[in-house]
Amino acid sequence: MKESQSLTNNLLREVDVLSNRLRNIKHSFKTTENKALKERLFSENKTIYERVHEIYKIAELLNKNNIEKINFSNLLVEITKRTLNENKFENSLFFL
Repeated sequence: MKESQSLTNNLLREVDVLSNRLRNIKHSFKTTENKALKERLFSENKTIYERVHEIYKIAELLNKNNIEKINFSNLLVEITKRTLNENKFENSLFFL
């Protein structure tokens, strides 16, 4: 169980860092006019979004294997879900 909590905590930290980076990308994308920078931001956003989605899948697996109602894997599922919903750029930001 301790290994699972350690893994979950590391993933929680990673999602936090990635969420902050996604917010920074969103802000930079809105404020820049440089096309090359926008392309790099778009590419980085896609890569990070995919990683958060991978973590979400892992979180769901960890959560299914845990019988407790309140646990870190539950928290990880919720945080990754919120991050994914908050940063759906493809539909709102990049295609304005």
